[in-house]
Amino acid sequence: MFSAVLISLLIQATITTGQWISVGNGGPWGDWGSQQWCPPRTVARGFSLRVERPLGSDGDDTALNAIRLHCASPSSRDTKETITSSEGSWGDWTPVSWCPSGHLISFKLQVEPNQGKGDDTAANNIMMQCSDHTILRGRGGSWGTYATWSGVCHSGICAIQTRVERNQGRGDDTSLNDVKFGCCWTM
Repeated sequence: MFSAVLISLLIQATITTGQWISVGNGGPWGDWGSQQWCPPRTVARGFSLRVERPLGSDGDDTALNAIRLHCASPSSRDTKETITSSEGSWGDWTPVSWCPSGHLISFKLQVEPNQGKGDDTAANNIMMQCSDHTILRGRGGSWGTYATWSGVCHSGICAIQTRVERNQGRGDDTSLNDVKFGCCWTM
């Protein structure tokens, strides 16, 4: 009995350690940026968002432009380093949303579907779950819907990679379209 439980736990840890978690509702535009990793012996304990507020009927809205992870030691909120992948250039950074205890382990992405001839925004907001079961909702845009939760990084989230559409000039900008998070190797 004990060995079966131990083997099950080892298999579960192997599935998420060093793997990437994603969701199926990300936007289709843009290119994937580089993977960025937290420093050794740190884990993502919080996040902040770069968000362009609604511009109204005369503007080209982009909503979510970037996601920044705040890497800290497992027992501290003292940020050792912030990491981000590709970023859009519009909007301002929100305050950090911190896990009360523990670290980030999974996420949900709010995405507006293709608007046809309308103003596309793609990703608008994110919710992240902490290892203490707290759900943190970002301070992003309001368009679109959330799909299902990603897989779980039992060891914590330690990396980020984003898909961002570059500036379209006179065309319709969407900026951040999708995100993947990497699971920590070890703590």
